[in-house]
Amino acid sequence: MQTLDWIVLSITLLFIVLYGTWKTRGSKDVEQYIKGGNDTKWWTIGLSVMATQASAITFLSTPGQAFHSGMGFVQFYFGLPIAMVIICLVFIPIYHKLNVYTAYEYLESRFDLKTRTLTAILFLIQRGLAAGITIFAPAIVLSAVLGWDLITLNIIIGLLVIIYTVSGGTKAVSVTQKQQMAIIFAGMFIAFYLILQYLPDGITFSEALKIAGASDKMKVLDFSWDLNNRYTVWTGFLGGTFLMLSYFGTDQSQVQRYLSGKSVRESQLGLIFNGLLKVPMQFFILLVGVMVFVFYQFNNSPLNFNPKAQEAIAKSEYVDQYKALEEEHKVIEVVKRSMLENGITENNTARLQELNEQDKQIREKAKLLINEADKDVETNDKDYVFIHFILNNLPKGLIGLLLAVILSAAMSSTASELNALASTTAIDLYKRNVTSEKSDQHYVSMSKWFTLGWGILAILVACVANLFDNLIQLVNIIGSIFYGNVLGIFLLAFFFKFVKSNSVFIAAIITQIIIVIVWYIDLLPYLWLNALGCGLVMLIASIIQGINPSEENPELNIENIGE
Repeated sequence: MQTLDWIVLSITLLFIVLYGTWKTRGSKDVEQYIKGGNDTKWWTIGLSVMATQASAITFLSTPGQAFHSGMGFVQFYFGLPIAMVIICLVFIPIYHKLNVYTAYEYLESRFDLKTRTLTAILFLIQRGLAAGITIFAPAIVLSAVLGWDLITLNIIIGLLVIIYTVSGGTKAVSVTQKQQMAIIFAGMFIAFYLILQYLPDGITFSEALKIAGASDKMKVLDFSWDLNNRYTVWTGFLGGTFLMLSYFGTDQSQVQRYLSGKSVRESQLGLIFNGLLKVPMQFFILLVGVMVFVFYQFNNSPLNFNPKAQEAIAKSEYVDQYKALEEEHKVIEVVKRSMLENGITENNTARLQELNEQDKQIREKAKLLINEADKDVETNDKDYVFIHFILNNLPKGLIGLLLAVILSAAMSSTASELNALASTTAIDLYKRNVTSEKSDQHYVSMSKWFTLGWGILAILVACVANLFDNLIQLVNIIGSIFYGNVLGIFLLAFFFKFVKSNSVFIAAIITQIIIVIVWYIDLLPYLWLNALGCGLVMLIASIIQGINPSEENPELNIENIGE
């Protein structure tokens, strides 16, 4: 990185932190600190919701996912628009009517305190882990590529977020996320434009799409029912809908974004805005990854994009075997390049696919050698593809901007998570289970301390986390283990009035144990865990209630909600 890149990166990040701190100074009461004063407009809600989900993992992992596997990952988001409509019609009106600070307050009025507390704890476990990963993801990649100290990076990212999140609460998160999304969109569009400019003369965008299509990277839809395939139309519409319903409808990091809305309509418009824009945004990010793939058809690419892997091989006894694989890889690149310069035809498509398959096998052999050289080095290089392109091909200044994109995304997601973790801890655990006889100022102060505490914990998780497979999948796996169960609890509360509190509480514990076992033995793809968890808790609770129909349920008391 050059001096100009450091200047661009530093100014961008400092502006976000200082702007968020200044804009939201003086939040004195719980309403202002946790719900942002209930004056947020729909476009701010929409961008905030989007920024909360679109972490640095999205901008690091998704292009790499497309580079290796094509556009099929976009199917993961097919259930999102459906979930947005359901949440707008069911969840938002109930939350606003009851004037809750957190989603879990409703569960006490519908069931009892222990059910509310259990659900809040499930959220805190999974979101607490995820907060650490959203810091760890960009830190480990930037550390490997730039040579920066990993622990230092984790601390810097975490502290930057803690500063303005502690200072301004929910409003600080929302106002800074607008700036972060502007930086993110600008950076990704510039990167996409430059990739196309870097392609050889005569290789237009349409020709690049033909090359990607011939290389089997443009297959968007998969209608197969193969359970070994993680991303199909069915997993997207079925498993994805359950995941998105639970995430956007019951996860406090998202619920808190639209609870700050000026009205029900503003909150609904914000979610619809997110539902309409999110799938095209993910499609575009994947398309950036596909264009990076096309770029490397005309330019040399490493056998493995993780610099640590190259270092491990260089110091091992397998260096000669690895160099032999590199030579095979280079020969295939030269053959493909000469073939593609004449354009894609029916005659050379089969040959191109054959060469791609040979190159894939060479890369897999390289991974085995890397693993033999150092078992602690990550061989899956999906998360390093895009950052490698940025650092080795973009001009001065733009490298700093794209790194700011990655770090801004990390900060936006982490800020939302810390804000939600602190609110849930303060309102659902501390205020409800420890003390409810304190002033507003006391709970604002405690929320700030909880934000600091969760921020420190997230940094610690980031410092001890281990990277495996693809980062974006890791976050979704953690969510899928818990989200289905939580969603099922809420659906029971909304629609199954005959089910009482004890039945739900017991069913939730049994379901969580089963889901963890199913995930551990790898019985189902992780997206299906959402539907399984939701269905299980509803079924088990209904059965238990049928066995013990005499249990009474507390009456819904709207006046007590939020107190």
